[in-house]
Amino acid sequence: MANPIRRVVTLLQKMQSSVVAEGEKEKKLFEEFMCYCKTGTDDLKQSIEAAETKIPQVESALKEAEAALAQLNKDIEEHKANVADAKKTMATASALREKEAAAFATESSDLKTNVAALGKAITAIESGTAGSFLQSTAAVSALQTMTVDADMSSADREILTSFLSHSQGYAPQSGQIVGILKQMKDTMEKTLAEVIAAEEEAIKNYDALMAAKKKELEANQAALESKLERVGQTGLDIVEMKEDLDDTKKALLEDKKFLAELEKGCSTKQAEWDERCKVRADELLALGDTIKILNDDDALDLFKKTLPSPSFIQTQTSSAIMRKRALAVVQLAQKKQ
Repeated sequence: MANPIRRVVTLLQKMQSSVVAEGEKEKKLFEEFMCYCKTGTDDLKQSIEAAETKIPQVESALKEAEAALAQLNKDIEEHKANVADAKKTMATASALREKEAAAFATESSDLKTNVAALGKAITAIESGTAGSFLQSTAAVSALQTMTVDADMSSADREILTSFLSHSQGYAPQSGQIVGILKQMKDTMEKTLAEVIAAEEEAIKNYDALMAAKKKELEANQAALESKLERVGQTGLDIVEMKEDLDDTKKALLEDKKFLAELEKGCSTKQAEWDERCKVRADELLALGDTIKILNDDDALDLFKKTLPSPSFIQTQTSSAIMRKRALAVVQLAQKKQ
C-alpha cells in the first residue's frame, strides 16, 4: 500500500498542475479580452477622430451650400426680372414700330401724291396746257393745299395762289410759276427721301433692338432654367448634408460613450486579472511549500499526528477543500518548526 503522505503529495502536485493549467487557460481568455479591448478601443478612437474631422468639414460645406442657395435664389429673381423687362421692351418697341410704320405710310403716301401732282402741274405748264390743268378741281385743290402748307416766301405764295385762281387761259408769269413748283417738288422729294431714310434707319434700329433683346431673353431664360435645376440639386444636397451631420454627431456621442464604458471595463478587468494573478501565485506558493514540507521525512511523524492518513486518500475531496487543508498543514508546520 502506497505511503499516504506520498499520495497526498501526488494529489497536491496534481492540484498544482491544475492551478497552473487553469491559470494558462484564464490567461489566454484574458489576453483575448485585452486584445478585444485594444482593437475595440483603437477602432473607436479612429471612428471618433474621423467624426471630429468630418463634422467641421460638413458644417463648412453646409454653410457654403446654404450661401450658394441664397445667391441662386437671388439670381433667379434677377433673371425673372430681366426676362420680364426684355419682353416688355420688345412689346413696347413693337407697338412703337407699328405706329412709326403707319405714320411713315401716311406721310410717304402724301408726299408721293404731292410730288406726282407737282410733276403733272409742271408738265402741263411747260407744255402750254395750263388752262386745261387748272380745270381739274382735284389737282388745283391739291396745289392750293400745298401752297398753304409749303415753306415759301409770301411773294411766291401770292403768285402761286393767283395762278391757281385763274380758271381760263395761260398765266403770263408761268415761267416763274414753274420755278416755284419745281422748287416745291424738289423740297418734297428731298423730304420724302429723308422720311424714307428715317424709316429705313428706324427699321434697322428696331431689328437690332429686337435681336439684342431676343438674345438677352434667351440667355436669361437659359440661365433661369439652369439655376432652377441647381436650386433643386443644392436643396437636396443641403438636406443630405444636414442628415449626415446629424447622424455623424449622434454616432460620435455613442462612440465616446461606448469608448468610456469599454475603457472602464478593460481597466476593471485588468485590475481583476492582477488580483487573480496574485491569488494564484499565493496558491502555487502555498502548494509548493506544502509539497516541500510533506517531502521532508523529518516531518512525517508530525503530520501523522496532526492529520490522519485516511483523510488524505479521499479521492473525491474538492480542490478548494484540499487547498484549505494544505494551507492549514503548511501554517501548522511553520508554527511547529
